[in-house]
Amino acid sequence: MIDGWDDWTLAFLAAFCIGLAKSGFSGTSLVSVVIFTHLFGARQQSGMALPLLIFADVLAYPAFRNHGSWRDVWRLLPAALVGLGMGWWLLGNIDDLLARRIIGGSILLLLALQSLRLVRPGVLEKMAAHRAFGTGAGVAAGVTTTLANAAGPVFQLYLLSKQVPKMELVGIGARFFLLINLIKLPLIGHLELIRLDTLAVNLWLAPAIVAGIYCGRGLLQKVPEKWFAWLVMGFSAVAAVRMLTV
Repeated sequence: MIDGWDDWTLAFLAAFCIGLAKSGFSGTSLVSVVIFTHLFGARQQSGMALPLLIFADVLAYPAFRNHGSWRDVWRLLPAALVGLGMGWWLLGNIDDLLARRIIGGSILLLLALQSLRLVRPGVLEKMAAHRAFGTGAGVAAGVTTTLANAAGPVFQLYLLSKQVPKMELVGIGARFFLLINLIKLPLIGHLELIRLDTLAVNLWLAPAIVAGIYCGRGLLQKVPEKWFAWLVMGFSAVAAVRMLTV
């Protein structure tokens, strides 16, 4: 499945980015999606990444359990489950090429919303006043987490539009994605995207998850997230365009 040190280096980088995303830098999840799609294909990357995400969630939840609460999770969960069902149906009924196109388009849409948040934060705050925004965010999170394991930016945008403090945002996210990813596990397993060979690769990549979470917790208080976000967004935009054109 992975051939050569170049591929292994990219795989470790993707796993490290998952750890960073779980510690608060949610935009780095897009980097892991791009890399895993390149290495394993658009459909298979969903099964490859999910056990790593659950491992990261199990580590992240205790680290941020004093921030946020389950109340905000229950509000988004019904809409997220609808989106999860939609994404699961799509994943089981599309080929790899179409999956690449959908994932690439989804990443570009997420990047557009991230850019809007950074440039015109007041616009999102006005959108958040409408109930439909929360429902739409929940459905979008469910679809993108199933197809591409990339719901972090959607979830973060929704909470930021509600002016949730940074550390509380990370704590709520840790709860939400631990629950959602556990729900996804039997669905992705039913599509035979998680196998013994993929789990073996997951074991090798697990230390990079730990390193990403550890580094992310230290960087969260020191690095201006806006600068970091633009760097990640630039890389992800180029990669997403490549998914749409190759």
